Amino acid sequence: MTAGGTDLEALRQLAVELATAAGDVVAEHHGRAAPVGVKSSRTDLVTAADRAAESLIASRLARARPHDGIVGEEGASRAGSTGITWFIDPIDGTTNFVYGHPGYSVSVAAAAGGRPLAGAVVDPLHGEVFSAARGGGAVCNGERLAVSSTEDLGSALVATGFGYNEADRIHQGSVVAGLLGRVRDIRRMGSAALDLCSVACGRVDAYYEYRLCPWDHAAGSLIASEAGAVTRSPLLEPPGRSGAGAVGFVLAAAPGVAPALSDLLAELGAWPGGAPAGGAHDF
Repeated sequence: MTAGGTDLEALRQLAVELATAAGDVVAEHHGRAAPVGVKSSRTDLVTAADRAAESLIASRLARARPHDGIVGEEGASRAGSTGITWFIDPIDGTTNFVYGHPGYSVSVAAAAGGRPLAGAVVDPLHGEVFSAARGGGAVCNGERLAVSSTEDLGSALVATGFGYNEADRIHQGSVVAGLLGRVRDIRRMGSAALDLCSVACGRVDAYYEYRLCPWDHAAGSLIASEAGAVTRSPLLEPPGRSGAGAVGFVLAAAPGVAPALSDLLAELGAWPGGAPAGGAHDF
């Protein structure tokens, strides 16, 4: 698989190697992690393991692909000259990690033109390695993934997450309240990357979340899309950079429930301020 002369399978394999190595670092700290600081709010935690895992990924990328760009959640940043940028989330689900609760992951993705090319999400606690390359399908530990065949929104299990801003969280809670009576149930697991992978393998029928950063969804959105999900996500831009979609609304759903869920979320005002940006697929 190639795109513009880029070997996408090689990018996927590198993403798997990087995320797996970082997952080993994260696993060493399981059950003994403590936050070393907060970022945007008291609910936005960072640990020494976050920083160590991101440092490992960035240093290995510097050796393997020295001319690519890097955007990391914990501050790793490098301008590139190839048109390819790597988005790194060293621990997606840090609060779960701090509490020793299942539901955290390492996410690594290569992107160009605002769209993911290849990526990997590793769940170090359960030994699961999800990955995909554009146009090549999605796998977990080598086995092909496919979304659920659910067609009735009332029978759909829907995952979501909450942001760090207090006003956003209050609004997100009101959206969930509106959904509860119209779907089978709601799950809030705490890692956007793993939620998107859960859509990819049919563990949930859909996932949505407002105000995600690009490293949260870069790999997971591609994996869900390559497994057959209908997806919408913002363009992959570093937060704070002018341009469309640096931070925004992400939705991935089995095709049988995607239109109805999109309409319901619009009715409930799930994305304040207007319609979500179109992603790899459109409803």
